Amino acid sequence: MTADKYTISDNTPTTLEHHHLKLKICGMKFNTANVAALQPDYLGFIFWEPSKRNFEGPLEAIPHHIKKVGVFVDATIEEISRKVEDYKLLAVQLHGHESPEFCEALKAKISTIQIIKVFSIKDEFNFEALEAYEEVADFFLFDTKGKLPGGNGYTFNWNVLNNYPSKKPYFLSGGIGLEEISKLEAFLKIPASKYCHAIDVNSKFETSPGLKDIDRLEQLIKNLKKN
Repeated sequence: MTADKYTISDNTPTTLEHHHLKLKICGMKFNTANVAALQPDYLGFIFWEPSKRNFEGPLEAIPHHIKKVGVFVDATIEEISRKVEDYKLLAVQLHGHESPEFCEALKAKISTIQIIKVFSIKDEFNFEALEAYEEVADFFLFDTKGKLPGGNGYTFNWNVLNNYPSKKPYFLSGGIGLEEISKLEAFLKIPASKYCHAIDVNSKFETSPGLKDIDRLEQLIKNLKKN
């Protein structure tokens, strides 16, 4: 079963459409074409060898309007440049300790990409950490602080974002699954969501690492319909 963009059975606008919210499906490895048929805005490919979702080998053809995002953890500019060229990436997600200077140098090297800088949150966060990245990142991404740099499978306290001081659009990530639909819809009604550009889903929509559960993804999109 395939779907028009965020529409499963009719033309009712979804929660995503109503809030102009984008959808990113991350940790792609195996059934990429099936996931791309659901027409998400972004597909994320992890290029970090310790990850069970580390992507290698050829990539199936993906429509250009679906942005391919490369996810990196403290990689070198040369490593990132090679992956951008090899896989025609349109954005890079930096999940490590990359400095503002690194981001600036990366953008100077590859001017065509968008940079998504990741920050991990649990119950609190010092938003002053964002200031140095304001001019060098196109987006922020807020994920759950855990043992691994992403894919930990649980959410952080979204109320922390009530103190978000920036106007830069951000991705909301970290353990978002079908069980969080009501919580997500409530979040989208409060001021903290004003600059939320996209939700980022991964491990809650898999049958095994990197193999996405198409039925659950379709259910996600269906459940995000505007009531």
